[in-house]
Amino acid sequence: MTLALLGILVPVAGALVAFAWRSERSRPLWLPVVAAVHLAVTICAVVAYPQPSAGRWLMLDPPGRLVLLLVSTLFAVVSVYGVGYLRERSERPNRIFCACLMLFLGMMTFIVWAHHLGLMWVALEATTLSSGPLLYFNRNARSLEATWKYLMVGSVGIALALLGSFFLGYAAVQAGGEPSLLFDDLVRNAPGFSKPWLQAAFVLLVVGYGTKMGLAPMHTWKPDAYGEAPGIVGALLAGAMTSCAFLALARVFHVLTAAGEGAFAGRILVVLGLFSMAVAGVFTVRQRDLKRMLAYSSVEHMGILAFGLGLGGSGIFGAFLHMLNNGIIKGVMFLSAGNIHRAYDSKYVEDVSGALRRVPWSGALFLAGFFAVTGSPPFGPFVSELSILNAAMEQHRWGVAAAMLGLLLIVFMGMGVTVLGVVQGEAGPSSSPSRFRDGVLNTLPALVLLAMSFGMGVAMPDAIQSMVREAADYVGGRR
Repeated sequence: MTLALLGILVPVAGALVAFAWRSERSRPLWLPVVAAVHLAVTICAVVAYPQPSAGRWLMLDPPGRLVLLLVSTLFAVVSVYGVGYLRERSERPNRIFCACLMLFLGMMTFIVWAHHLGLMWVALEATTLSSGPLLYFNRNARSLEATWKYLMVGSVGIALALLGSFFLGYAAVQAGGEPSLLFDDLVRNAPGFSKPWLQAAFVLLVVGYGTKMGLAPMHTWKPDAYGEAPGIVGALLAGAMTSCAFLALARVFHVLTAAGEGAFAGRILVVLGLFSMAVAGVFTVRQRDLKRMLAYSSVEHMGILAFGLGLGGSGIFGAFLHMLNNGIIKGVMFLSAGNIHRAYDSKYVEDVSGALRRVPWSGALFLAGFFAVTGSPPFGPFVSELSILNAAMEQHRWGVAAAMLGLLLIVFMGMGVTVLGVVQGEAGPSSSPSRFRDGVLNTLPALVLLAMSFGMGVAMPDAIQSMVREAADYVGGRR
């Protein structure tokens, strides 16, 4: 409980300090300081696992342990980028931006530790409110529109998730005994739940939490939000926030599995997963906006997560492994794309070419990140996507396996045309002149994340593999 409160309250306290801090120039330095303390608390929690079960409203379960490590590590790396980014954007006030970044970290940590269905819902809503102002950093009409769309669509989704929580609670009442929304109690009592109410609850919760993940067709906020957000915000939304939403969905899937309704839930997730991949494939072909392209890439990867979870068995292992790999490599893509955007003062393909010449480090990272995010060896996503594909073939589901392969190929070709056009050639005449150049603070974080992805693909640490296995076994019903 102490580690849980520290993990949540340290970023919240950091946000209050940042808000009260007077110096615009030194305020961003609080980001890596708070991130380092939070990472230290996270490592203590991961090492000390399993936690005592007393006071179970805040408790670290195996999948939460994995997500917490990802969120804290990703934030720690991108916080270094944030210092350099805010120094280069000194014309913008950063009081709200710094405070909301740290508050966002605290609320994502709250989601991970929350072991109560209602408490987790509150934490998810808090992440929407704390991250909304981050999208408006550029303060123009398009960023304002993106912010409102993010808040409105996200609020509708979370409202449906609340209704689904009520339905799940009512299904629990039908089991008799003392009703409880603690996840351990829900799983234990699930076999006696009312099946119609349970199935209706799952549909609503999939729509609600699927909206936060960005599963199609609930993804409509993503292209605008990712397209207008600063690179550091895009990295956290695509790599950390979506992982927290996936954790919420996995916990609900665990309840359905315990109730004997795993096949019902799995069919829904497989269909939604393939549909998300198909939508991403359509919109990445001939995409002219770099950041919107990354948004649709995120829609694709959320589809892969849902697909793997829906397969069950070894597919759940692949889904959690892919959650880690996706979170890491999304940091590379958004940070390097943000650098290219500032170097050209444009994110449109018509204005951007020859990035390897103008910003060689950022261009190279963007190119390497493209190969990684599309599942090319030797990077981590290749291993996790192969694990999910193997799970489908082990179950002799040849049709869905073929569909997954075909959709992955379409996304690869669609993104490849855009990415190669950006990094190759000479800077075109329409490119705006800019004094931005590669530097340590704006390239080293992406390089570190790329090295982590490479390590996950070539020699995954045994400790990480064990954590992924424990998370998969827990959600799959083997505890």
